[in-house]
Amino acid sequence: MEYLSVLGLLWLFLFLVGGVIGGFDQNYYVTWGNNHVLNQGGQIQLSMDQSSGAGFASKQSFGSGFFNMRIKLPDRNSAGVVTAFYLTSHGDRHDELDFELLGNKEGKPIALQTNVFANDVGNREQRIFLWFDPTADFHTYSILWNPHQIVFYVDNIPIRVFKNCENIGVEYPSQAMQIEASLWDGDSWATDGGQTKTNWSYAPFKAHFQGFNITSACSNSNTQQCYSSQYWWNSQKYWKLDSNQQRQYENVKRNYMNYDYCSDRPRYPTPPKECLYDA
Repeated sequence: MEYLSVLGLLWLFLFLVGGVIGGFDQNYYVTWGNNHVLNQGGQIQLSMDQSSGAGFASKQSFGSGFFNMRIKLPDRNSAGVVTAFYLTSHGDRHDELDFELLGNKEGKPIALQTNVFANDVGNREQRIFLWFDPTADFHTYSILWNPHQIVFYVDNIPIRVFKNCENIGVEYPSQAMQIEASLWDGDSWATDGGQTKTNWSYAPFKAHFQGFNITSACSNSNTQQCYSSQYWWNSQKYWKLDSNQQRQYENVKRNYMNYDYCSDRPRYPTPPKECLYDA
């Protein structure tokens, strides 16, 4: 409970002082779809129609940290529409940590897919159905990345843990990564395996983003230096989930997970090594 409270209070502090520390223009820039981006001060709206979606990225890259974004998804019939928040490298070897929120027909549950890429190795998808309507209000999506673990959170509840298993030959993200967000057409796969296509009569689809301060992250391009214990998110307290977080995580896996690559025997007859070290 203490762990959850610390993260909650930290986010609240960062959100409240947002206008002081710096907003979108100080920390981010539009990467594509300029005419589909509306800067509303403390909020950015990305829109998508048949001509384009849109995206933005941080001006700096980071080697570790605790990353947050407040997101409200497109409403009504958003099948085929993907709203993404992720960390990604741009070097020769690809590292990436993904949140992909997969739209659906109105009234059907929204799925959240996460993925982890390390040294060009991905295909580690997990999907959960969210326990709330992400189109009705903003919710907080967070990533903790330190030398021991990567944890994905929704409203400070852990929904995925990826342990550092380099000691058994599993690649772990080690490159500096930018923070990115985007809204794009994924109807070839995003809803019902691509069977339900984007209904453009509902366009433009609009996703909203808040929380553009980046204060809990190491911007040194040398990841090893970013693993220093001087940063709070690298301290021993954050090497594993505490007992309360572990219970929350088990509840998510038991009640909301609808796909886990670790359990996909047709795809992986022998489970990948890291699957034995899930939290």
